Amino acid sequence: LHDDKDDDHFPLFAVRSRNWSPTKPSVLVTGGVHGYETSGVEGALLFLNNPKTTTHYAQHFNLLVVPCVSPWGYERIQRWTSKGTDPNRSFNPEGDIVEGRSFNPEAETQESAALLQFLKDNFDEQKWMCHLDLHETTDTDETEFRPAKAARDGILGSEKGEIPDGFYLVQDITSPQPEWFKAMIDNVRKVTHIAPADQDGKIIGEDISQEGVIGIPCNKSLGLCAGMTNALYRTTTEVYPDSPKATPEQCNRAQVACIEGALDHIIDTVL
Repeated sequence: LHDDKDDDHFPLFAVRSRNWSPTKPSVLVTGGVHGYETSGVEGALLFLNNPKTTTHYAQHFNLLVVPCVSPWGYERIQRWTSKGTDPNRSFNPEGDIVEGRSFNPEAETQESAALLQFLKDNFDEQKWMCHLDLHETTDTDETEFRPAKAARDGILGSEKGEIPDGFYLVQDITSPQPEWFKAMIDNVRKVTHIAPADQDGKIIGEDISQEGVIGIPCNKSLGLCAGMTNALYRTTTEVYPDSPKATPEQCNRAQVACIEGALDHIIDTVL
C-alpha cells in the first residue's frame, strides 16, 4: 500500500491463530480501516497481546486479526486515502448509491483491494462466523472530514451533526442478532460509558434499534468493511476518544471488551 506521490510503502499485516481447524468457527477482527481512528488499531493489538486470546478464545475459534487496514492513513492521521476516497465505503464499488443517504459506496481503494485479495488468496473457501470492525467517532469527523466530504462532493450548506459521547455499535439490519449486541454493550459498559440518543432519539442521525446500537442497511451494499464477509455476526464498533469522560486507554480497552463480549456470547449460546 502506498501513495503514488511518495516512496513510502506499507505492507498489510495480519495475525492468525495457530492450529487453524475446519472444525472451529472463524472470527475476523479488523482495525484501522480509517487510519486516524487509533483505538481500532491499538485495540486489535491489545486483544492480540491479551493472554486470554491464546489460552481461551483461540481454543474455541480460528482467529484472524488485521490490526491496521489503512497504514498510510494511520501514519498520516487521515480518514481517507491519498486519493480522497473513504476506505470504509470502498469494499463494494458496485453497491447501490442512494441520493441523500449518509452511507454510500465509493470507488475501490488500495486498502480494500489488498484486504479482499488477501482473504481470497488465503481464505477463499472460509465461512466466517463473526466479523468485528473496530472504529472511532471523533471530533474531527465533524470539524474536518464532514466539511471536506461536502466540498469534495459539491454539497452546499451541509448541516452540522452531533458527535455521540460514548461507545455505540452499528448493526446490519439484515442480520440483527439483538442478544449478541446486548452482550457486547453490557461488556463494554464495564469499561466505558454507552452513547445516549440525541434529542431526536437517534445516534449520528440513524435510528436506534436497541441501547447503544444503530441499525443501517445491508453493510455489503454500502461498501463497508463489516460487510465484506459472509459472517452471520457482524458489526462496526464506535468509541469516542475525545470524551471528557474517557481516556485513550479506556477506548482501547473498550474495543477489547467488545470483542470479548461478542465471543463469549457465541461460546455460551452457539457453540
